[in-house]
Amino acid sequence: MNKKTIRDIDLKGKRVLIRVDFNVPLEGDKITDDTRIVAALPTLKAILAQKPKSIVLMSHLGRPKDGVPDPKYSMRPVAQALQKLLDHAVIFLEDPFAETSYTQAANASEGSVVLLENTRFFPGETKNDPELAKKFARYGDVFVNDAFGSAHRAHSSTEAVARLMPAVAGLLMEKELDYLATALEAPKRPLVAILGGAKVSDKIKVIEALLTKADKVLIGGGMANTFFKARGVEMGASLVEAEALETAKMLLGKAGDKLVLPVDGVIADDFKNEANTRLISTTENVPEGWRMLDIGPKTVAHFISILVDAKTIVWNGPMGVFEMSNFARGTESVAQVLAGLTPRGALTIIGGGDSAAAVQQAGLADMLTHISTGGGASLELLEGQALPGVVALNDK
Repeated sequence: MNKKTIRDIDLKGKRVLIRVDFNVPLEGDKITDDTRIVAALPTLKAILAQKPKSIVLMSHLGRPKDGVPDPKYSMRPVAQALQKLLDHAVIFLEDPFAETSYTQAANASEGSVVLLENTRFFPGETKNDPELAKKFARYGDVFVNDAFGSAHRAHSSTEAVARLMPAVAGLLMEKELDYLATALEAPKRPLVAILGGAKVSDKIKVIEALLTKADKVLIGGGMANTFFKARGVEMGASLVEAEALETAKMLLGKAGDKLVLPVDGVIADDFKNEANTRLISTTENVPEGWRMLDIGPKTVAHFISILVDAKTIVWNGPMGVFEMSNFARGTESVAQVLAGLTPRGALTIIGGGDSAAAVQQAGLADMLTHISTGGGASLELLEGQALPGVVALNDK
């Protein structure tokens, strides 16, 4: 990574403005998964060890209407959770652009930690408004971007603010970029990519990019249905993207044996966990009213035969409807395989989003090399796109 990090800058006595990714799931005011807060702790502790004047944190949470405060997306519960996890007092500023808030932050004790209200409560955030960025910038002498999950967006709190002061990466951002860049630019081979999820259209560019870089690209999940349809197999009530059929045909035509599709699957007569199910070959037509909801055991075995020799594995997207236990076996099997290969020296990288959730659900998170905190950002990086929130940081 050619960007400066917090290791390259003296933060002693400085006001450090940090963009974090605290976009955590909430039920009421209870955080149901604090993974993203925990992931930011090494950066926060490393900065506190440099004895800054203050740390001021900003993040979005959820998708409130642009510029409209919504109490259910308030960062207040996050402030309370962070205080416990960091074991350090956290000042929460509900109205960060009031002069009293700027004064409170300025007068806070040395080494204080401040969290601002949801960045998306303020008009212009998602439009990368430079005037809003100036308001954020009043809190800092140095900007640190540690929000990999938002690095693919050019927002006021990720991109515009980085233009207003020295701007460097945090440790989480550095870690994310190092792992994903290593996987793509100088991988230990064989490099095998596993792609799943619902739609081919969401991952066309990723598939095209990986076909030029990976030794094999394994396809699962709902997106495989569109490839089967493109091969002339009737898919019943399965999710198929009619508008992506020509693209799927094109990819099949140019990929050769590099693109690996499931050889069997679990079909069901309803989109319910209790539905009737059976196994079929993926060369068979899916009966009317039935739908493909998971990969089958022969596919798992075929995928394992490819993965067992891999030195680098990148996985983005589940193999089936893993939220339902009867259609989670394919996803869980892949997770277990990767967990077994990691201690044998394979670099196993999970690209955030549903894949990360599935790995957590299976209790295997600690057995993999790296689980990305950013689904969208990791996908764009896999596509080979530049991330605005990274581009804006200072070069080494």
